[in-house]
Amino acid sequence: MNPFPHPIDKETPTEMKELMGAIAQLPDCTQLAGPVARLIDSLNRKKRILTLVQEALTQLRLDIKYLLFDLESTRRERDEYKAQLGK
Repeated sequence: MNPFPHPIDKETPTEMKELMGAIAQLPDCTQLAGPVARLIDSLNRKKRILTLVQEALTQLRLDIKYLLFDLESTRRERDEYKAQLGK
């Protein structure tokens, strides 16, 4: 019987699964079920936050590339207009 309220799924890290298995073998592991559940929630929350930060960084890198391209295009246009006015 699994004393923990969280199901063990593919998202649960291997180390956590091992720890939960070892805790489940203890004679009175019900006191640890709450802290383990909070730990799993915390790990999952941190994983979601990390994923969001990585996605935001990827988007930021792409935005910077677009901005640099736009800046270079604007500079080229400026230089072309200056050259036309200088003729």
